[in-house]
Amino acid sequence: WLGGTLTNFQTIQPRIAHYQRLADQMAAGDDAFEGMTKRERMIQSKEFERLQRFYGGLRNMKRLPGAMFVVDPTMEENAIAEARRLNIPIIAMCDTNSDPDVIDFPIPSNDDAIRAIQLMTGRVADAVLEGIAVGEVEQQFQQSQTGAPSEDAEQAEAAAAE
Repeated sequence: WLGGTLTNFQTIQPRIAHYQRLADQMAAGDDAFEGMTKRERMIQSKEFERLQRFYGGLRNMKRLPGAMFVVDPTMEENAIAEARRLNIPIIAMCDTNSDPDVIDFPIPSNDDAIRAIQLMTGRVADAVLEGIAVGEVEQQFQQSQTGAPSEDAEQAEAAAAE
């Protein structure tokens, strides 16, 4: 966990954007490195690897999370402290060596066994995807009740007008 990821998010965002630009350049291939010396390419490659190690998992994070899922609360004490400071709800797999008092939604389970971690993270991921789908359906229902045209209806009207 990179300290300050949540509490210092506004400062970290430009570094994530820089990492994204470097990733796009690396994906572009040789065209991006045209005009660079071998040494400049090596320096840029090392910087990309360093940024990927720190910010790779944050690449698509545009805002602070609404909740945080933690596999091992004893290992991620700093992440939990940051989330608590920002009032972000914490869901965590709590083993017998974990303190459930600092967790908003403890899940009693073994946080050391790979199969238990795979099972729990799979279930949590499924629940998140289901919640997103339900939220989209509710949003479409609200739009239909208020009479506001949905984006799909607006696109269909624009296509019909052409």
